[in-house]
Amino acid sequence: MVRRALTLLLAALAVLAGVTLPAQAAGYRYWSFWDRDGNTWTYATQGPATARPSDGDVQGLRFAVSEDSGDAARPRGAAVFEVICARTPAREGMKRVALVIDFGTPRDAPSGETPPARRTACARLAPDATTAEALAEVAEPLRYDTNALLCAIAGYPRKGCGEQVSGTADRPTPALQPAAEGEAGSDGGPSVGLVAGIAAVAVLGAAAIWQARRRRP
Repeated sequence: MVRRALTLLLAALAVLAGVTLPAQAAGYRYWSFWDRDGNTWTYATQGPATARPSDGDVQGLRFAVSEDSGDAARPRGAAVFEVICARTPAREGMKRVALVIDFGTPRDAPSGETPPARRTACARLAPDATTAEALAEVAEPLRYDTNALLCAIAGYPRKGCGEQVSGTADRPTPALQPAAEGEAGSDGGPSVGLVAGIAAVAVLGAAAIWQARRRRP
Protein backbone atom coordinates (compact mmCIF):
# COMPACT_ATOMS: atom_id res chain seq x y z
CA MET A 1 0.00 0.00 0.00
CA VAL A 2 2.83 2.36 0.87
CA ARG A 3 4.57 1.54 -2.39
CA ARG A 4 1.39 2.27 -4.32
CA ALA A 5 0.87 5.57 -2.52
CA LEU A 6 4.45 6.61 -3.24
CA THR A 7 4.05 5.63 -6.88
CA LEU A 8 0.97 7.83 -7.16
CA LEU A 9 2.79 10.62 -5.37
CA LEU A 10 5.69 10.51 -7.81
CA ALA A 11 3.29 10.42 -10.76
CA ALA A 12 1.46 13.50 -9.46
CA LEU A 13 4.76 15.31 -8.97
CA ALA A 14 5.77 14.44 -12.53
CA VAL A 15 2.53 15.93 -13.81
CA LEU A 16 3.03 19.10 -11.78
CA ALA A 17 6.59 19.38 -13.03
CA GLY A 18 5.18 19.76 -16.52
CA VAL A 19 3.18 22.84 -15.53
CA THR A 20 4.83 26.08 -16.56
CA LEU A 21 3.21 29.33 -15.57
CA PRO A 22 3.42 32.30 -17.92
CA ALA A 23 6.53 34.44 -17.44
CA GLN A 24 6.09 38.20 -17.46
CA ALA A 25 8.37 40.24 -19.71
CA ALA A 26 8.42 44.00 -19.21
CA GLY A 27 9.41 46.62 -21.76
CA TYR A 28 8.85 50.28 -22.53
CA ARG A 29 6.89 51.82 -25.40
CA TYR A 30 8.86 54.73 -26.78
CA TRP A 31 10.59 56.39 -29.74
CA SER A 32 14.17 55.12 -30.06
CA PHE A 33 16.74 57.29 -31.81
CA TRP A 34 19.35 56.02 -34.29
CA ASP A 35 22.35 57.18 -36.32
CA ARG A 36 23.13 55.70 -39.71
CA ASP A 37 26.71 54.50 -40.04
CA GLY A 38 27.25 53.27 -43.58
CA ASN A 39 24.68 50.50 -43.99
CA THR A 40 24.09 50.01 -40.27
CA TRP A 41 21.88 51.64 -37.66
CA THR A 42 23.57 52.38 -34.33
CA TYR A 43 21.71 53.45 -31.19
CA ALA A 44 22.29 57.18 -30.71
CA THR A 45 24.33 58.27 -27.69
CA GLN A 46 22.42 61.57 -27.42
CA GLY A 47 18.77 62.51 -27.57
CA PRO A 48 17.20 64.46 -30.45
CA ALA A 49 17.21 67.65 -28.37
CA THR A 50 21.00 67.68 -28.03
CA ALA A 51 22.23 65.80 -31.11
CA ARG A 52 23.56 68.11 -33.84
CA PRO A 53 23.86 66.14 -37.08
CA SER A 54 26.20 67.20 -39.86
CA ASP A 55 25.31 67.90 -43.46
CA GLY A 56 24.66 64.60 -45.23
CA ASP A 57 23.81 62.62 -42.10
CA VAL A 58 20.97 60.09 -41.93
CA GLN A 59 19.12 59.64 -38.67
CA GLY A 60 16.22 57.38 -37.77
CA LEU A 61 13.47 57.09 -35.20
CA ARG A 62 11.47 53.93 -34.45
CA PHE A 63 8.40 53.54 -32.25
CA ALA A 64 8.30 50.15 -30.54
CA VAL A 65 8.19 48.27 -27.27
CA SER A 66 11.71 47.43 -26.13
CA GLU A 67 13.31 46.28 -22.89
CA ASP A 68 16.50 48.27 -23.46
CA SER A 69 18.79 49.65 -26.17
CA GLY A 70 20.21 46.17 -26.75
CA ASP A 71 16.94 44.80 -28.10
CA ALA A 72 15.42 48.01 -29.48
CA ALA A 73 13.82 47.70 -32.91
CA ARG A 74 15.67 49.52 -35.68
CA PRO A 75 14.05 51.68 -38.36
CA ARG A 76 13.02 49.59 -41.34
CA GLY A 77 13.54 50.10 -45.05
CA ALA A 78 16.12 51.87 -47.20
CA ALA A 79 17.98 54.83 -45.71
CA VAL A 80 20.13 56.50 -48.38
CA PHE A 81 20.83 60.23 -48.06
CA GLU A 82 21.04 60.81 -51.81
CA VAL A 83 17.60 59.25 -52.27
CA ILE A 84 15.86 60.91 -49.34
CA CYS A 85 17.26 64.36 -50.10
CA ALA A 86 17.15 64.11 -53.89
CA ARG A 87 14.41 66.77 -54.14
CA THR A 88 15.88 69.10 -51.55
CA PRO A 89 18.72 71.01 -53.20
CA ALA A 90 21.71 72.11 -51.17
CA ARG A 91 21.87 75.73 -50.12
CA GLU A 92 24.92 77.70 -49.06
CA GLY A 93 25.13 78.21 -45.32
CA MET A 94 22.62 75.41 -44.64
CA LYS A 95 22.87 71.70 -43.96
CA ARG A 96 20.62 68.84 -45.06
CA VAL A 97 19.71 65.95 -42.79
CA ALA A 98 17.83 62.86 -43.94
CA LEU A 99 15.29 61.41 -41.49
CA VAL A 100 13.70 57.97 -41.44
CA ILE A 101 10.57 57.91 -39.27
CA ASP A 102 9.23 54.43 -38.58
CA PHE A 103 5.95 54.43 -36.64
CA GLY A 104 6.26 50.73 -35.85
CA THR A 105 3.80 47.87 -36.06
CA PRO A 106 0.20 47.43 -34.81
CA ARG A 107 1.54 45.02 -32.20
CA ASP A 108 3.53 47.84 -30.58
CA ALA A 109 0.80 50.46 -30.95
CA PRO A 110 -1.07 51.75 -27.90
CA SER A 111 -4.59 50.43 -27.51
CA GLY A 112 -7.00 51.97 -30.01
CA GLU A 113 -4.29 53.48 -32.24
CA THR A 114 -3.01 52.53 -35.69
CA PRO A 115 0.56 53.40 -36.65
CA PRO A 116 0.97 55.59 -39.76
CA ALA A 117 3.07 54.37 -42.66
CA ARG A 118 6.83 54.73 -42.45
CA ARG A 119 8.07 57.95 -43.96
CA THR A 120 11.30 59.69 -44.89
CA ALA A 121 12.01 63.41 -45.04
CA CYS A 122 14.87 65.78 -45.76
CA ALA A 123 15.28 68.76 -43.45
CA ARG A 124 17.28 71.81 -44.50
CA LEU A 125 18.57 73.63 -41.45
CA ALA A 126 21.10 76.02 -39.98
CA PRO A 127 24.51 74.42 -39.41
CA ASP A 128 24.09 74.21 -35.62
CA ALA A 129 20.50 72.89 -35.63
CA THR A 130 19.56 69.83 -33.59
CA THR A 131 17.67 66.72 -34.66
CA ALA A 132 14.68 67.98 -32.67
CA GLU A 133 14.67 71.11 -34.86
CA ALA A 134 14.86 68.91 -37.96
CA LEU A 135 11.83 66.96 -36.77
CA ALA A 136 9.98 70.20 -36.11
CA GLU A 137 10.58 71.16 -39.75
CA VAL A 138 9.21 67.97 -41.29
CA ALA A 139 7.15 65.98 -38.78
CA GLU A 140 4.99 68.22 -36.61
CA PRO A 141 3.16 68.08 -34.30
CA LEU A 142 5.74 66.86 -31.81
CA ARG A 143 4.92 66.13 -28.20
CA TYR A 144 7.31 66.13 -25.24
CA ASP A 145 6.85 65.36 -21.55
CA THR A 146 7.96 67.55 -18.65
CA ASN A 147 11.43 65.96 -18.78
CA ALA A 148 11.84 66.84 -22.46
CA LEU A 149 11.41 63.20 -23.51
CA LEU A 150 10.13 62.93 -27.09
CA CYS A 151 6.68 61.33 -26.79
CA ALA A 152 5.06 61.76 -30.22
CA ILE A 153 6.12 62.47 -33.80
CA ALA A 154 3.56 63.73 -36.31
CA GLY A 155 0.99 63.37 -33.54
CA TYR A 156 1.66 59.66 -32.98
CA PRO A 157 0.88 58.28 -30.51
CA ARG A 158 -1.92 60.54 -29.28
CA LYS A 159 -1.11 59.86 -25.63
CA GLY A 160 1.38 58.07 -23.44
CA CYS A 161 5.11 58.57 -23.13
CA GLY A 162 7.67 55.87 -22.43
CA GLU A 163 5.22 53.87 -20.34
CA GLN A 164 6.09 50.41 -19.09
CA VAL A 165 4.35 47.58 -20.89
CA SER A 166 4.03 44.05 -19.53
CA GLY A 167 3.51 41.03 -21.75
CA THR A 168 3.26 37.28 -21.39
CA ALA A 169 6.09 35.35 -22.96
CA ASP A 170 5.26 32.25 -24.96
CA ARG A 171 5.39 29.20 -22.74
CA PRO A 172 4.27 25.56 -23.03
CA THR A 173 0.62 24.87 -22.34
CA PRO A 174 0.11 23.56 -18.78
CA ALA A 175 -0.23 19.78 -18.65
CA LEU A 176 -3.12 20.09 -16.24
CA GLN A 177 -6.49 21.31 -17.49
CA PRO A 178 -6.37 25.11 -17.61
CA ALA A 179 -9.14 27.31 -16.30
CA ALA A 180 -11.57 28.46 -18.95
CA GLU A 181 -11.63 32.13 -19.84
CA GLY A 182 -13.34 34.09 -17.10
CA GLU A 183 -12.83 31.33 -14.47
CA ALA A 184 -10.47 31.39 -11.54
CA GLY A 185 -6.85 31.53 -12.66
CA SER A 186 -7.45 33.62 -15.79
CA ASP A 187 -6.12 36.73 -14.03
CA GLY A 188 -2.57 35.36 -13.98
CA GLY A 189 -2.90 33.48 -10.67
CA PRO A 190 -2.72 29.68 -10.25
CA SER A 191 -5.26 27.76 -12.30
CA VAL A 192 -7.90 25.55 -10.74
CA GLY A 193 -6.07 22.54 -12.17
CA LEU A 194 -2.80 23.56 -10.55
CA VAL A 195 -4.40 24.10 -7.14
CA ALA A 196 -6.19 20.75 -7.40
CA GLY A 197 -2.95 19.04 -8.37
CA ILE A 198 -1.08 20.49 -5.41
CA ALA A 199 -3.90 19.38 -3.10
CA ALA A 200 -3.74 15.88 -4.57
CA VAL A 201 -0.02 15.68 -3.91
CA ALA A 202 -0.58 16.79 -0.33
CA VAL A 203 -3.26 14.13 0.17
CA LEU A 204 -1.12 11.41 -1.36
CA GLY A 205 1.83 12.39 0.75
CA ALA A 206 -0.27 12.27 3.92
CA ALA A 207 -1.64 8.87 2.94
CA ALA A 208 1.86 7.51 2.42
CA ILE A 209 3.00 8.75 5.83
CA TRP A 210 -0.14 7.32 7.50
CA GLN A 211 0.38 3.94 5.91
CA ALA A 212 4.02 3.89 6.96
CA ARG A 213 3.10 4.64 10.57
CA ARG A 214 0.46 1.86 10.60
CA ARG A 215 3.12 -0.67 9.69
CA ARG A 216 5.38 0.32 12.52
CA PRO A 217 5.38 -2.19 15.44
